[in-house]
Amino acid sequence: MKVLIVGIGALGGTIAARAIRAGLPVRLAARNTDSAVALRRSGLRVSGIGGEVRADAIEVAAIEDYGTAEKFDLILLATKAHDALEVAPSVVRLLAPEGVVLPIQNGGVARVLADRLGEDKILGGFSNLGATMVEPGVYEQKNAGHLLIGELAGGVSERVERVARALGRAIEVKVSSNLTGAIWSKLLINCSVTTLGALCSQTMRQYMETEAGKKVFRRTYEEALSVALAIGTRLERLAVDPIPPGWPSNLAAEEHYKSWVEAIIAFYGDVKPSMLQDFERGRKTEVDFINGYVVTLGHASGAPVHMNAAITNVVHQIERGVLQSARERMNELADQICERTRGNSI
Repeated sequence: MKVLIVGIGALGGTIAARAIRAGLPVRLAARNTDSAVALRRSGLRVSGIGGEVRADAIEVAAIEDYGTAEKFDLILLATKAHDALEVAPSVVRLLAPEGVVLPIQNGGVARVLADRLGEDKILGGFSNLGATMVEPGVYEQKNAGHLLIGELAGGVSERVERVARALGRAIEVKVSSNLTGAIWSKLLINCSVTTLGALCSQTMRQYMETEAGKKVFRRTYEEALSVALAIGTRLERLAVDPIPPGWPSNLAAEEHYKSWVEAIIAFYGDVKPSMLQDFERGRKTEVDFINGYVVTLGHASGAPVHMNAAITNVVHQIERGVLQSARERMNELADQICERTRGNSI
């Protein structure tokens, strides 16, 4: 299987280095020619969980330098979400007759690409693999995570198993027969853990010690869950059951709800949100494919998404420099819950 990895950041670089060392025929697509030249000179190096590997002889070029004479069986999109939407139409021309594109971003990226380019060309997937880029070409793997892949339409196909076998030589790959449900279960966490931690510059464990954090987490999660169920999603269990105890009222199961929240904190509570790292580096975030995606589908399905809309707006203001990521953001969002509650009671 000839593989092209597009995006050589933390995740793409880590997968690329391990795939090359495993003997997979892998080529890399960098953002531009200068990046490609620098990576060709430095090679790739990964340390941390999974052991250290080096890949000194790498084949890398700028994405625009790949011609249609070069065909790939698998194109792994490891870019940021907005870059994936931009680059996907141009890389589809590089697919072999039965080749597939595998986007591994959070949120609605795979679904959007499948709607635009066809499900025959797009698989679904996301990563639980934690990695950081120390500098271009140098990466540290933070956990023993995996890729989860599957057909967006459901079921397990031969092409999914073929991709899993190939990439499984380099990293752990799991196959889901309900990939869309798994994507949504991860999206619920992204909306209520990753984004909230980013806008208040705290980990989940920290903000869940406050009443404001508890209120905003609950409202954000439950809105996203309502949207998922409104569009007919059959959710998959990941770290926890995606449906809180006692849903939709929770009133008869408050102690069970607290235990459910504690299980989420145990799994995600001390992770520095990737979106917070985007803020710190002055990069555009993926909020439009996370909370913003929930808002879009909520409006279409009639499910209320007031909190997710407010969160998306705050993130955009932080991106523009109008606001700063700080714990006051959580208090402001909690105040909006109180205002809406008072308004509904009048």
